[in-house]
Amino acid sequence: MSIISEIKYKVGEWLPSDQHFLNAWLKKVAEEAQNTDKKLAPPVQELKDLIESDHLLKEKFNKMFTEVPDKPQYQRTAFNQPEVQNYEQMLQMINHIMTRAPEYNATGLVGCPINAVLNWAMGTKAGYEVFLDSRVNDCFRDILDYWGAFLSSDKSAYILNTTENGWLNPIALDAMSKAAFGTHFLDIFDTKNQSIEDRFGFTSWDEFFTRPFKAGVRPVAAPDDDSVIVNACESAPYRIAHNVKKQDKYWIKAQPYSLVNIFNKDEVTDSFVGGTIYQAFLSALSYHRWHAPISGTIVKAYNIYGTYYSENYYEGFAAGDEVDPAAPDYSQGYIAEVASRAVIIIEADNKDIGQLAFVAIGMAEVSSNEITVKVGQHVNKGDQLGMFHFGGSTHLLIFQPGVNVEFDLHGQTPSINATNIPLSSKIATVKPKA
Repeated sequence: MSIISEIKYKVGEWLPSDQHFLNAWLKKVAEEAQNTDKKLAPPVQELKDLIESDHLLKEKFNKMFTEVPDKPQYQRTAFNQPEVQNYEQMLQMINHIMTRAPEYNATGLVGCPINAVLNWAMGTKAGYEVFLDSRVNDCFRDILDYWGAFLSSDKSAYILNTTENGWLNPIALDAMSKAAFGTHFLDIFDTKNQSIEDRFGFTSWDEFFTRPFKAGVRPVAAPDDDSVIVNACESAPYRIAHNVKKQDKYWIKAQPYSLVNIFNKDEVTDSFVGGTIYQAFLSALSYHRWHAPISGTIVKAYNIYGTYYSENYYEGFAAGDEVDPAAPDYSQGYIAEVASRAVIIIEADNKDIGQLAFVAIGMAEVSSNEITVKVGQHVNKGDQLGMFHFGGSTHLLIFQPGVNVEFDLHGQTPSINATNIPLSSKIATVKPKA
């Protein structure tokens, strides 16, 4: 039987908690999109063509907006209309976002703007069906790749400024420093120079958002002790599950883990059946790179292309007024099986560990999982494995059965009140096998 600590952990702050602010933001984007950007970008046009070529799909795309309950808390205007009313408006707004970088806002950061446009629609029955459609996900992958190219270009660097909504204003720099357990941005992060007028040398939004720590800022816990497992990401504990099944009904309310789905039917699956999973979550201002939790040799490293805006239906409007207000925060167990993700298998130097799987899981816009290690490469504990682009997300550590792992979550239990544990800090110890 799978034993799962049922935790609903909303710590990411990718969308503002103030619905009035979010409504105003959506209204602003909708008006700007209406007045500009008339021609759709090629991948947005491809999604439009797909929707309009299939009568049933078009009906579902329209229904996922009309099925949002007629209640003020669900992005309703003063005239009790949804802020996003149909797929045509959705396409306009997404198209508008394609040439803009996320803005900083001290009172209501919209870190994932497409997610904001689709937030409530994702929770409807029609939305659940739409975002499991492989054709739709192919289109959204192209859209996110297109946006990602912009965010990686010098055109996106305009948002690295000191204005109220720029990422280099004093409030933003202070927030990012505090999120990294520090006080001064330049003392924590590795920059090309210290000139704020030159954007500290960052040439794009993505280069800024994937900024590395300075050497020594995150010392590796017990570097010479292979029994100590360290935090692979700057993240907060979300869930621990034991005796995980090969196959389970992950789409239900409980969201148990299903290994055959997590690994996408890879042959490695059987060797982890009955093992232990630790899941943790990154927040909007977190450090976004992944590092080795153990020392060992990379034996597998591959990407899986899955969904981008799918949430567990039972965390959507099937839950009544308990619907996830910032989807897919409450669906992190579910998206471990369906979302775009990267899998890295490490053969540990410590034989009591055997093989350990690290799985980086994309959420919404945060879907580009870049692996920076190769099969056959030896990594030391704390070495970089890869990174999320355009933000942060959620990840798994999967231990094989029989591994005696004792977690040390710094006085916390996985819960809504948990907070980030620094990168490369001790999170567990593996005891010798009997």
